[in-house]
Amino acid sequence: MKLIARLFGQSPFAPLQAHMQKVSECCDVVCDIAEAIKNDDREKLTQLIHDVSLKEHEADQIKNDIRLHLPKTTFLPVNRSDILDILSIQDAIADVAEDVGVLLTMRSVNFFPELAEPFDNFIIKVRQTFRKAQQAIDELNRLFEVTFGGPEAKKVQDMIEEVCYLEHEADIAQMALLQRLFQIEEKLTAGELIIYMKVFEKIGNIANYAEKLANRIRTLLLVE
Repeated sequence: MKLIARLFGQSPFAPLQAHMQKVSECCDVVCDIAEAIKNDDREKLTQLIHDVSLKEHEADQIKNDIRLHLPKTTFLPVNRSDILDILSIQDAIADVAEDVGVLLTMRSVNFFPELAEPFDNFIIKVRQTFRKAQQAIDELNRLFEVTFGGPEAKKVQDMIEEVCYLEHEADIAQMALLQRLFQIEEKLTAGELIIYMKVFEKIGNIANYAEKLANRIRTLLLVE
């Protein structure tokens, strides 16, 4: 993609932000998948599973193009490995988003009203965690301009701390959801229980990788 080459000319982080936007689209579809599961909308779910797979593929194309055009040497105040590490974590988020869809192709599951409230809360917390990490990625251009120090670095540091806090809340929400799942275990088939547990784990991994991404950004900062 010529676009990626042009973006590298603007900033070493602009291509990462373009990739993160596509990853964000993957996560948005996961939230839509959650709604389709709740509403037992099998036709919509099938379409969304296709959509998340397509968006993950598009994210992979951007990732591969970034790797192709990333300069071997640079005078920028970041190592090539920093950019590749951040890219790899973002890629992992897109991968687990697609995994949610793949799991749901293996077996259809029934949704139970008892799961609605903790499921909604879990999705909200995961989404908040990811969004805050994306905001930190969006600040990298400004950090680059001030050589990763000063008030801008402190601002991003605060974002990182918030990501970590939100990820903790997502963990708590996931535990509450699993507790509710086991409370109604007798209503589920063994296959449904396994699929639900794996789907919840994959969705939770979006928040886990968002925290990992934030902590990787932390290593770039020079907070006074």
